[in-house]
Amino acid sequence: MAASMVGICCYVWRRGSCNLLGPATLCLTLRSKFHSSSSAHHGLLLSLHKRGVLKDSFPENAAQEQLPRLLQSGAQTVYCGFDPTADSLHVGNLLALIGLLHFRGAGHHVIAVLGGATAQIGDPSGKTSEREQLSADVVEANIHSIRESIQMIFTNHELHFHDGSRPLGAVTVLNNLSWYKNWGVVGFLSEAGRHFRMGTMLSRHSVQSRLKSAEGMSLTEFTYQVFQAYDFHHLNQIYGCKIQLGGTDQLGNLMSGHEYIHKVSGEEVYGLTIPLVTSTVGDKLGKTAGNAVWLNRDKTSPFELYQFFLRQPDASVEGYLKLFTFLPLAEVEKLMEQQREDPSKRLAHKRLAAEVTKLVHGKEGLETAKRCTNALYHSSVQALEEMSDEELQELFREAPFHELLLEPGTTVIDACRKVGAIPEGPRGYQMVSDGAVWINHTRTDNPEQVLIPKLHILANGLTLLRVGKKNFYIIKWLSL
Repeated sequence: MAASMVGICCYVWRRGSCNLLGPATLCLTLRSKFHSSSSAHHGLLLSLHKRGVLKDSFPENAAQEQLPRLLQSGAQTVYCGFDPTADSLHVGNLLALIGLLHFRGAGHHVIAVLGGATAQIGDPSGKTSEREQLSADVVEANIHSIRESIQMIFTNHELHFHDGSRPLGAVTVLNNLSWYKNWGVVGFLSEAGRHFRMGTMLSRHSVQSRLKSAEGMSLTEFTYQVFQAYDFHHLNQIYGCKIQLGGTDQLGNLMSGHEYIHKVSGEEVYGLTIPLVTSTVGDKLGKTAGNAVWLNRDKTSPFELYQFFLRQPDASVEGYLKLFTFLPLAEVEKLMEQQREDPSKRLAHKRLAAEVTKLVHGKEGLETAKRCTNALYHSSVQALEEMSDEELQELFREAPFHELLLEPGTTVIDACRKVGAIPEGPRGYQMVSDGAVWINHTRTDNPEQVLIPKLHILANGLTLLRVGKKNFYIIKWLSL
C-alpha cells in the first residue's frame, strides 16, 4: 500500500513464485468437528486448533466438511482487519498476524486490511465507551507506520521461519478507505443498508452491552458492523476472499459479514476466531488496557519485547510457545520437558522470547535484545562496547543522552557535573567519594580520577554513568 490513503492503497507482496488470485449464528468449538471429520486435508485447521491459534468457526457445518474441502480445492484467500487507531499494532494483534502467516505458509493468500475508513468510525467491540475521534491525517500516519511493521513481520517470517517445503502465498495490504472514498451516504445506505435488519444488529453482544451502559451508543458506532460486513463483501467480490479471521470479540462483526454476503450474492463464506491474548490476571493485552506491548520498535524496543516474553509466568510459557512461535509441537513438548528437569535454566522462556523477537524485529533485533540483556543484567562491558547509540537509548529510555567534548584531563567529577548527575559543590563530591557513582558497571570512588579510555570510555566512544540504583546517564564523547 502506498503512503497515501486516497492514492494507491494496495501493497502486494510477491517474492519467489507468489501470485494473488484474483442466518448462521451458531459457533462451535473446532476440536470435536475436526476430529470427527474424515477429510484428509483439514490438517492445517487441526494443527492451528491444537496450537490454540484458532478457537471457533461458523457457520455450524464449516469446520466439519465445507471449510476443509475448500482449503483442499486450491489456494484460498484469507483476510484479517486491523483498525489503525494507534501508530503501532500490539502483541494482542500479533496473534492475528501469526494466523495469517500459518495460512500463507500452507500456500494460501492473505490480506491485511487497514481500516482507514473504519478507524474514523470506531469499533465498539469490547469497549465501555466511545473511541476518541481521529482525524484523517492521524489515521493516515498510523496506517503508514503499521503497514511498515506488517511488511517487516512477513519478511522476517519468510527469511527465518519458512522451511521452503511449499511455495508461499501472496501477501496484500489494503486500506479500506479506497473502496469507501467515492461512496455518498445515501448511495451506500441505499445499496448496503437495505440488507441489514435492526433486530439482528441490536442483538449483537457488543451493541447490547453498550446500550445498557450509562453512556449508551452513538449511531456512528452502531454502524460499524455494517462497514466491516461490507469489507468482507468487497474482498469476496474483488479478491475471491472466502475466509475472515478475527478475535473472539469480533464474532458479531464476522457474523454480520457472513449474513450480508449470503443475502447479496449467495456466496458461502466462513469466519474463524482467534483467542484474545490476556495477562495472568485476565486483562486483554490491548492498548486500551494500559499495558500494551507494541510491535513498532520506537514504542517497544526489541529488548523490551524480549524481556516481556522472558518474564512470563511458568504457567503461560507452554501455551505462548504454541501460540506465538512456529516451533513444531513435538519440539515445544521437548522444551517443556527440559524446563521441568532444570527450571533454573529457563530454556523455554528464552526460546519463546527469542522466537517472538526474531519474528517481529528480525535477527538483528534479536541480537540487539541479547546485547541489551547482557549489558543490563549481566554487567557485560563487552556488550556495552558492542552497542550502538540507538541501542543504548532504547535500553535506557528515560536516561538523558549527552554529547560532550572530551578534553584532556577530564575527570570523573567533571563528567558527572557536566551531565547534571550530581549536585554542585561539596555534596556532589562526597557522593562520588562514597561510591554512589558507577561507570560502565564499575564503582568509582575517586572524584579526581582522570577518565581512562577502554575503562571509563568504551571503544564505541560511550560512557554509561549510573548514580544510585536507577539514575542512568549516557555520554557520547566527541574527540577534540
